Amino acid sequence: MMTRLATCACGQLRVTCQSEPLKISLCHCLECQKRTGSTYGVAAFFPRADVEPQGEAREYSRVGDSGSAVVFHFCPNCGTSVYWEPRRAPDLIGVAVGAFADPDFPAPSQSVFPQRRHRWVVDK
Repeated sequence: MMTRLATCACGQLRVTCQSEPLKISLCHCLECQKRTGSTYGVAAFFPRADVEPQGEAREYSRVGDSGSAVVFHFCPNCGTSVYWEPRRAPDLIGVAVGAFADPDFPAPSQSVFPQRRHRWVVDK
C-alpha cells in the first residue's frame, strides 16, 4: 500500500494518505484561482478513511461553483490550504497536490470548469 505525506509550507499541518488517490482533478474555477493565487487548483481525492490529518488547522467554508459547500483546512501559521472536505462527496477528502511536493505525483485525470480557464493555459 502506498503512503503519501502532504504538508503545509512550515510543516505544522500534515496529512498522511494511506492509499492511491481515487481521482486527481485540475480545477479552473474562479474560487480555486483565488484560493491558490494561481490560474487553477489541483486536488487529489482520497477515501476519507485513508486520510489522517495531524497538527492544528483553521477552517474556511464556501460554496463552490458547483453549488455545494466545501470546507478548507489550512495552517494557521503559514496559511497553506492542505486539505478540504467537499460536502457533496462526504466520503472523500481533497488534498492539494502541491502539498505533496512530489514531482512524480500522478497527473490529473480530469479538468473541470474549462470555461474559466485562462486562454494561455494549455489543457491536456
